[in-house]
Amino acid sequence: MKLLYEGTITNQVLHKKLPFSMKRLYLEDLPIIEKVQAKVMESITEKTSLQALTTEEFLFILNERGLMVGAYVEGELIGFRALLIPDIDEEHLGWDIGLPPEEFDKVIYQEISVVLPEYRGNRLQQKLAEVIMKELPNLEVKFRYICCTVAPMNIPSLKDKFMQSMHIAALKEKYEGLKRYILVKDLEKLDVHYREHVTVKLDDLEKQKQLLSEGYVGIGFQLVHGFHELQFAKPIL
Repeated sequence: MKLLYEGTITNQVLHKKLPFSMKRLYLEDLPIIEKVQAKVMESITEKTSLQALTTEEFLFILNERGLMVGAYVEGELIGFRALLIPDIDEEHLGWDIGLPPEEFDKVIYQEISVVLPEYRGNRLQQKLAEVIMKELPNLEVKFRYICCTVAPMNIPSLKDKFMQSMHIAALKEKYEGLKRYILVKDLEKLDVHYREHVTVKLDDLEKQKQLLSEGYVGIGFQLVHGFHELQFAKPIL
């Protein structure tokens, strides 16, 4: 099995550095993928902050409708990240970010990203993102837009997306009424500059919606009086 990455990682419970590696995941890995997801779902207090995948969704991805990369310590899966080639339907995120329908087949989703609790704090989500994005060009179809959804107030997940130069393009109700940011990265426009920067409190969703409707996008965090606020700005087209 081809290794995509090798390094060391700290087990926060054992306070011990251990070697770890990353490789692509396949259909035969499904049972352990679901076990790791279940452990992570048990460990989080705010269940609505992470949209768990169903067996059917994992099967969809693993049957060549996406890509999954896993991180391993001593032969045990400790985290994974998934990309999904979505069906083109009324739920497609392309509608939410204003893409023309003829561009929808150029969209791939960043799906679930999970890390076991004892390995958090190692920036493993970010490393998984770097590795999976390097694997993206190996898929048969070429994609232009990376999209995903993130729950408001989910600071770690938003930080992860901003580190990848994704921006908040919309704030909508998804998944049967749950509020979600829709983030996107255009792989053909990587050197974007911004103007008219403004910060907004994390929980002021109405102000954020107003700014998004006025052509602003969310581009990162800023510390204001010791608290995180979201930074919005207008892209220079």
